Amino acid sequence: MAKKSSIEKNKRRRKMVATYAAKRAQLGETANDQSLSMEERFEARIRLAELPRNSAPTRIRNRCEITGRPRAYYRKLGMSRIALRELGSQGLIPGLVKSSW
Repeated sequence: MAKKSSIEKNKRRRKMVATYAAKRAQLGETANDQSLSMEERFEARIRLAELPRNSAPTRIRNRCEITGRPRAYYRKLGMSRIALRELGSQGLIPGLVKSSW
């Protein structure tokens, strides 16, 4: 189980990314628009840099929904390999069978 503080920090980051997504997209579009003057584009870059760092989507860490484990994460299922194996062994995931040979 991951530290509660790490899990909560990641939740706060997800919330902040959702809050600033529209503003970031608009500023990024302005900063990359070649038809605008260099000063306007530079101003957009500065305003983008002034936004909180945790509002950047790259700062979000994929974590298991059950244990909070940051590694061996399956995006499609939203959980780590260990949680997947435990739930599969208990028969809680339909269609998943533990292989043995």
